[in-house]
Amino acid sequence: QVQLVESGGGVVQPGGSLRLSCAASGSIFIIIRMAWYRQAPGKQRELVASITSGGSTNYADSVKGRFTISRDNAKNTVYLQMNSLKPEDTGVYYCYAFIQEGIGVSRDYWGQGTQVTVSS
Repeated sequence: QVQLVESGGGVVQPGGSLRLSCAASGSIFIIIRMAWYRQAPGKQRELVASITSGGSTNYADSVKGRFTISRDNAKNTVYLQMNSLKPEDTGVYYCYAFIQEGIGVSRDYWGQGTQVTVSS
């Protein structure tokens, strides 16, 4: 089993910044892909940004140029630096990881979610 523990959410004014962290622990052989998703009230969960084990990144159009995803493979941790935050960035942010636990064994894992509120 693997656990994902998120931190860094909070309340920030428009134009402000926050940094989210997500640390994975447990039975990990390789973390193939890590990502951040978010879910606003009344909306479906959407991909914000993702990063592969090789460092390739992908961003939602709405956050390009403002958010940066990065990872520390040695610490099994992914980060999301969020700058120039807007009220529409408000939501619960979920960490996701696709993890190979052993030969022929790979699973999806989700964190518990952390609230980000952008409001004046």
